[in-house]
Amino acid sequence: MQTVEEVAQEQAAEVPVRRRGPADLWALLSYAALSLLVMSQLWRDPNGRVLAGNKDDHNVFLFMLAHGERVVFHGDNPFYSGRLNVPDGVNMMANTSVLVMSLPLAPVSHFLGVGFSVALLLTLGLAGTAAAWYHVLSRHLVTSRVAAWIGGLWCGFAPTMISHANGHVNFVSLYVVPFIVWQVLRLREPGRAVRGGVILGLLIVVQVFINEEALLFAALALGVFVVAYGLMSWTGAKREAPHLLKGLGVAALVSGSLLAYPLWYQFFAPGNYHGQPFEPDMYATDLASLGFFARQSLAGYAALTREMSVSATEDNTFFGPIGLVMIIVSVVVLWRSVAARAAAISALVLLIVSMGPELVFFGHRTGIPLPFALISHVPIIDLVSVTRFAMVPATIAGVLLALATDRARTFEVGKRRLFRVGLVLALVPLFPKPVPVLPGDPMPPFLTQGIWKQYVTGDRTLVTVPLPEVTTGRTGMRWATLSHLDYPTPRGYFMGPVNPPTDNTGSWNAPRRFTSDLLYRVREYGIRPQLTATDRARITADLIFWRAAVVILVPDSRNGDDLLATLTDALGPPQTIGGVEAWDVRYLSVPSNE
Repeated sequence: MQTVEEVAQEQAAEVPVRRRGPADLWALLSYAALSLLVMSQLWRDPNGRVLAGNKDDHNVFLFMLAHGERVVFHGDNPFYSGRLNVPDGVNMMANTSVLVMSLPLAPVSHFLGVGFSVALLLTLGLAGTAAAWYHVLSRHLVTSRVAAWIGGLWCGFAPTMISHANGHVNFVSLYVVPFIVWQVLRLREPGRAVRGGVILGLLIVVQVFINEEALLFAALALGVFVVAYGLMSWTGAKREAPHLLKGLGVAALVSGSLLAYPLWYQFFAPGNYHGQPFEPDMYATDLASLGFFARQSLAGYAALTREMSVSATEDNTFFGPIGLVMIIVSVVVLWRSVAARAAAISALVLLIVSMGPELVFFGHRTGIPLPFALISHVPIIDLVSVTRFAMVPATIAGVLLALATDRARTFEVGKRRLFRVGLVLALVPLFPKPVPVLPGDPMPPFLTQGIWKQYVTGDRTLVTVPLPEVTTGRTGMRWATLSHLDYPTPRGYFMGPVNPPTDNTGSWNAPRRFTSDLLYRVREYGIRPQLTATDRARITADLIFWRAAVVILVPDSRNGDDLLATLTDALGPPQTIGGVEAWDVRYLSVPSNE
């Protein structure tokens, strides 16, 4: 079976392979410098600032890092957290818990803060992903260090990666994926079934605890690649298929044995869910986005980008007009290689899948049906944000650009110069801008001075109002995570069932309760309800359910006067202490947690 490696070997016959040297060091340093530039605004105060592009998901990963700190320093269950969403807790395996990163960084989170750890992971993720692809490309696929550097640069800093750096630690930390891809391709070699399968199995385990979605994308891309290659080169594929299948069997045995319990916990333990809290076409790739620029690219214009992308963390294509042309040119340059054609087919298939059940062009539905409609409700597939499938063609584009750049060295002078000019015109407008940040709400002395410890003991909780929710209560959740989850709190932003056990559809919030709905309406619309005795009794019941010891109002909240009036009506006059209005509700009798 001819692979991309053989394309490099053809070029190696003309261009001698250089040994490792200063060029490799400069490549890695350039990735590190660019990554620091991208995250520079957050590094100015990592515990005091939040990522403006996705403040909510920034909070999620603060929570993940705080959970890792508690696992190491307090012995908490790595697959479950009882510090958020009291009393039900959170199934951490059903969320992106990034345990393979949060556990080693627990000392950093403990002593320097979880905000520092998030900034560190985002920075290392971008640079590490670029470096990993550079390593695989330069050692196995191309002979030119410049070509490998361009491939690594694109794979680590393409618009999709910079977009996810606005809050998605898991999606910028893709440095294991290149090695998974390479190990799968090498399984075709005789005698590698056991050793290669074991290595692949271990890499799969690591990737599961970084980002399962990315693993799914890699598996689908490789599956399409193998099928496409087999159809175009049947003789070689038939000869090498037994070696590949044996290696995959070993990998499945190794990874399956190690992941059996974590995956059982994810899909069957309390807190599991199915599906997403939105329709498949809500987050889909806009066809027009292929030739435009992302909001964080040098040539990007946010107002225009928003017409084609619903979130700053989901600009998954946006190659720019010249970038798109150069990707197509790279496919043409490499067309003689069956492997390159198979890679291009894999990219195209996943790109079409990312467009969802109906083609969208410049923000408008066209009515043209797409194949994803046939698989949108397939288990596992229904857990994925559809537009993220476009991360696959974005990555394959980087590999093809590297291979084509390497091949272009054999062109005649005029064509070689034209190709290089095209690369410059493609890459310069995509140069990433630093991700924007905002100052986070400062923590009040009630928390920083430990005054809360006078109230919250045992299994009782601290309730912040607005309640910790996605978007509307991000401050309360952020304060809890910056406090290392030392005090438990109800509700929060996480993935869980919408209303178990009757409805296990995925939700971004805890199941609705009377008090959460009431306070949401007050915060959003500034309407002061006239509470009845029944309303007050239901509020009390919710506080008992949440095991509340003290309720505090977040200063300067939206419609804060209305929230204050509502809480006073329900609980009586507050006490002003430690910079917050607080209601001591320790008099409530809560059931034992045993």
